Amino acid sequence: MDWNNIIAYLQELFSFDARRPLLFTQFYFWAFFAFVIAGFSLVYNRRLLRNTFLFAVSLFFYFKTSGFFIFILIFATFSDFILGKCIYKAKSKPNKKLFLTISVVVNLFVLSYFKYAYFFTDVYNTFVVNLCHSFNLCYPEHQVINYLALWTNNLTGSGFRVDKILLPVGISFYTFQTISYSVEVYREKIKPVKNILDFGFYVSFFPGLVAGPIVRANEFIPQLYGKFFLSKKQFGIALFWILNGLAKKMILSDYLAVNFIDRVFTNPLMYTGFENLMSLFAYSLQVYADFSGYTDIAIGIAMLMGFYLPKNFNSPYKATNPANFWKRWHMSLSRWLTDYLYIPLGGNRKTTFATFAVIGIIALIVMFLANNIWVALGIIALGLILTILIILFPSRKKQMGANINTMNTMLLGGLWHGASWNFMIWGGLNGLGILSFRLWKKRTIYQKTIITAVLFALLTGLWVAFPQPVFVMGMAWTAIIFFGTCIEMIYSTFRKGKPIKWLKNSWSIFLTFVFITFTRLFFRSGSNLDPVQANSEAWNTAKNMVSKIGGTWDWSLIGNIIVQYRNVFILFVLGMIIHWLPDRFKRWYRYNFAALPLPLQLLAVVVAIFIIYQFVTSELQPFIYFQF
Repeated sequence: MDWNNIIAYLQELFSFDARRPLLFTQFYFWAFFAFVIAGFSLVYNRRLLRNTFLFAVSLFFYFKTSGFFIFILIFATFSDFILGKCIYKAKSKPNKKLFLTISVVVNLFVLSYFKYAYFFTDVYNTFVVNLCHSFNLCYPEHQVINYLALWTNNLTGSGFRVDKILLPVGISFYTFQTISYSVEVYREKIKPVKNILDFGFYVSFFPGLVAGPIVRANEFIPQLYGKFFLSKKQFGIALFWILNGLAKKMILSDYLAVNFIDRVFTNPLMYTGFENLMSLFAYSLQVYADFSGYTDIAIGIAMLMGFYLPKNFNSPYKATNPANFWKRWHMSLSRWLTDYLYIPLGGNRKTTFATFAVIGIIALIVMFLANNIWVALGIIALGLILTILIILFPSRKKQMGANINTMNTMLLGGLWHGASWNFMIWGGLNGLGILSFRLWKKRTIYQKTIITAVLFALLTGLWVAFPQPVFVMGMAWTAIIFFGTCIEMIYSTFRKGKPIKWLKNSWSIFLTFVFITFTRLFFRSGSNLDPVQANSEAWNTAKNMVSKIGGTWDWSLIGNIIVQYRNVFILFVLGMIIHWLPDRFKRWYRYNFAALPLPLQLLAVVVAIFIIYQFVTSELQPFIYFQF
């Protein structure tokens, strides 16, 4: 027996390798999960031992995914466990609120340090250093320092870089979970968890740890004390979700990204307008298949151990308007933002001091991102105008307050993804989409037709005066909407009956899908970028893609492009068809799979894995939302 080889293997097994994080799409993960299931089968009917075991393996999983960032997870676990007890035991409301505030501030401070350190450093350098220079004071620019890496180096003698801050995988997701725990204890919806091991299991449960879904305390904590139960049907459903998620990730997401999308976004000017446009639509499918694929796998894995994670996607590209889309996309985050941000701001009932405070904060952030004080003054002026309108028109106060709170929520949701222009624009466009639909649905079909005709004429005039690609895109968009409203107007004029419901829904789904796809131009442009470079590079990528899509097309090349990328386009069309299948049909084949005899299920697993393996790329692609 070669002990040196065994020791080397164990060192590799229990060490962190940033080049090989533990991903659901790796063989190593499934070897790890086989060990988890083996251990779980020994302790599943002993609650505390089961939760302790799953807490331990979850910590190991996170270490293999994020290395020494595990200490941030452990800190969050202990701090919120203690603060939860303090909130519950406090005798007075002010004391309860004090401990809740401490919990929220501590969690958001840690999250902000890792997500927004570059932004805050830029703000400091822009104002403090420039101010000192204006008074001829010598004050060096401050550089970003990764204090966690510095402390780790001092303690362990490691060689981590201290001049670059890496975002810990999943920090947003488990931070939002611990905040929800403190809030739910404060609201007396749950009692605090008595055992740190149980609480640690809730915070770190590995299936949903690094990319969600965000598990609310009142949904998951009661499961900590439940008995394990897994029926034959539940086993089949769990198996289906795992295979479904792997297929989404490795067949749809990775193949489309490696063979088409990444190439175009890397250098849009090298490709035609048609290729740029199709890469946008393909990215909409990629990001859905990637994120929902992770969620499907997480739900299936958790179900095999008797735990249930919340549904995170509900066929989002079946949405008939932008508001409906956000009720179907990343549902756990949408509910979290609604309950802990939108409603506390006043929701659809009123505006509060916090509403206008958020407007001020957003104005400052935009000013720093744009490096232009006039942009901030414009936003503040808009806030003042809205305040005056609310005072002058009290009957519209509720409606305007709801709109302001919606826009604030969407902008802050954009900033949650990162402090850069592209995410602000993406969040703002989604907010405008929701508000525009609220106004649009109140108009008659004749008003809609006139509005779209006027917008088309206006954009045409702008294009004639200032021939810019963005105006061409606007003309195309308004022309499409105008065509649909004209058809609806003619039908409603000559046919007084009800409109054809399926046709109207299909048209609404199409318009919503196109709108959401174009907002993703800004989302994708800044993803996977160093925060220092995100603003300039994301803006340039988006500008170049707009210039190609809205520029002059050589229509004779489109046939050759379709032939060249035929596998990509076939996969895209099949993916969208499957996505748009009726829910009842999807439930039918899911339940029928679960009802199959076990040997047939295992045969289906073998066949599915063989097919998925044919699409494996040379390098495994990380899940997109790991970076958030």
